[in-house]
Amino acid sequence: MWLQTRMYLLVAAMFAILYAIMVMVASAMGVGGFISYAVLALVIVFFQYLIGPSLVGLTMRVKWVSEQEEPELHRMVAELAREAHIPKPKVGISLIPIPNAFAYGRSQGSARVVVTEAIRGLLSRDELRAVVGHEISHVKNRDMAIITLLSVVPMILWYIAWSTMFSRGIGGRGDRRDGGYIALIGLAAFLSYFIANLLVLYASRIREYYADRGSVRLGNRPRHMATALYKLVYGNARVSPEALKQAQGVRAFFVNDPSRARWEISELKQIDQDMSGTIDETELASIRSRPVKLGFGDKLMETFSTHPNMVKRIHHLSTLD
Repeated sequence: MWLQTRMYLLVAAMFAILYAIMVMVASAMGVGGFISYAVLALVIVFFQYLIGPSLVGLTMRVKWVSEQEEPELHRMVAELAREAHIPKPKVGISLIPIPNAFAYGRSQGSARVVVTEAIRGLLSRDELRAVVGHEISHVKNRDMAIITLLSVVPMILWYIAWSTMFSRGIGGRGDRRDGGYIALIGLAAFLSYFIANLLVLYASRIREYYADRGSVRLGNRPRHMATALYKLVYGNARVSPEALKQAQGVRAFFVNDPSRARWEISELKQIDQDMSGTIDETELASIRSRPVKLGFGDKLMETFSTHPNMVKRIHHLSTLD
């Protein structure tokens, strides 16, 4: 409930920003111009809602699998969905060479849960179950649709900023106001675009904490989720830059951010004290007993990331025992 409240507050804040910018545009264009921007916003939102899942599926090269083809994966998804009291999502395998998993869809009833081919050779059954539980929790929390909705606002603000800062007037009506006012609207739209992007990233990060906790509530051990994250960091660090670049636009859907893996390796070495490649109960207890201190660079990197700092995230998991 608290996650949904925070998400709805973010939605309200984002659309308040968008509304304020549109009011400024309306004062320069007149009512007709305002309506055209409002219609454009609605069209973009609807278009994103309509084709978003199909675009994700194409980008991720998803192959839908039947129960006969993948009985164990289907059984895992069905069990977790039953525990979460949601309809069983559609199950797929992604053919991209990045070990990870993701969930997407317009609603709980149309949700899809996908694991990549690469993740299954990397994680144990318990670790994979924890990751799938994480994705099922995204479905249960309904945060997929909200993130999709939030991500549309920066797109609209960017369009307004571009069309005002680099044009003589709005909608060809440069005689309505002088160039200074038009430039001011463009600057306000650009700053709003920057702020809106930060809000989207913040929303993306907090939903990961709730999905981790949701996985634990579905019966998965925190150490299995922590170990899965640890292994995913190492697995993602071995992925070619070309493959990472292809998935750059959809990295918010992943369990962790593959593009940050190389930087996170050095941080995670301090947690795996016996260098076993896993994070056990003793190591979780150790990180729970000490506060996480991030340097300025780490804090700045997290601010512009779709996922929380990995040490902070594992520290959060350590408190869920």
